[in-house]
Amino acid sequence: MLGFQAVSTAMAAPVVAGLVLVVLLLLAPVVWLIVVYNRLASLRVRCENAYSQIDVQLKRRFDLVPNLVEAVKGYMAHERQTLEAVIKARAAAVDGLRGASGAMHGGAVGMGALAAASGQLDLALGRLFGVMERYPDLKANQNALQLQEELVHTENRIAFARQGYNDSVQSMNSQIAMFPTNLVAGLFAFRPMPMFEAADQERTAVRVNLSDPS
Repeated sequence: MLGFQAVSTAMAAPVVAGLVLVVLLLLAPVVWLIVVYNRLASLRVRCENAYSQIDVQLKRRFDLVPNLVEAVKGYMAHERQTLEAVIKARAAAVDGLRGASGAMHGGAVGMGALAAASGQLDLALGRLFGVMERYPDLKANQNALQLQEELVHTENRIAFARQGYNDSVQSMNSQIAMFPTNLVAGLFAFRPMPMFEAADQERTAVRVNLSDPS
């Protein structure tokens, strides 16, 4: 009797081991799929959070522009065309931000339009600042000086946020492009996200110098 039980146990051991192996083989792809999906989802959330920082800083910049125009227009009554160009460029950049936000997932065209509109705003502001330096009375305008500093700081924060966003996007897009991660990306509709490249005219941050050199 004992011998029979020993034989049965010996015969059952390979069966159990085989069953365990089969279960592990079946679970391994599922576990891998979960791990890869979670990695891609985490990268996507990181990209979205990084873009939200750009969004905040761009909106801050858009709020500062009309305040600056309001602060200087009393001194620049003969520069109406320059001021109107700034307001028009700001409006285009606001529209570009809306379009880029709505098409962030795979919206390279929308992101490119935002970069172009933001660059045009830089050009308009640059022309305005050049004209402002011809008005000595503005150097005593504390409101204009404060707006100058706020714009410069905001531009720096935009550049920093844009770099963080592009780094996150590059990490995600690299994962999506690699095999076999690309299979999971296609299965769950993970799409490459657009970079936010600065336009040529935007690569130099806006600088305003209304204060006396001394």
